[in-house]
Amino acid sequence: MKLSHNTTVDDYQSMERSKDKVGISKFILERFTERYITPVRSAGTNKHGFCTMAVSCLMVETLESFWQGEVDTKGKSKKMFAHFFARVSEFAPFQPHAEAFYENVRCGILHQAETRKGWRILRSGPLFDEVATAINATKFHNAVARALREYCKGLRTADWDSSTWEHLVTKMAAICTNSK
Repeated sequence: MKLSHNTTVDDYQSMERSKDKVGISKFILERFTERYITPVRSAGTNKHGFCTMAVSCLMVETLESFWQGEVDTKGKSKKMFAHFFARVSEFAPFQPHAEAFYENVRCGILHQAETRKGWRILRSGPLFDEVATAINATKFHNAVARALREYCKGLRTADWDSSTWEHLVTKMAAICTNSK
């Protein structure tokens, strides 16, 4: 079973056994890029802010689940966004609005295909306009992609026995099990 274009479950497990930090970090970047970045960036003129934000929200929750080593985020999604906004400095403006973002943007888009309570999705302007509760979907997506690259860079430099790697191995064990 393939986990990404170039990596099977067996490939990943072999990298884990050999503690191949560089190989695993490249695999994680590839997996996320294939699933969340390339589809948005290759949309061309068909790109839409709502689709970009939906994919970005999936990516935020997934990336944070790797950081925390969460096997499943069911019942924990709201916390995932709060932790992500606190963890990644570029998202600091969202931190005081994490719960409202989760309920009105993430849940609104993913469950009802709309934002709620006046939140707006644009493809221009600043990353976040706090007064207008408007989000630039393109800038948001690009910032999440940068957070992914920083995570992968951190994997290459973290000690194998660190909590960073412990969390990734826990998450990947669940992914490998789910893939069979």
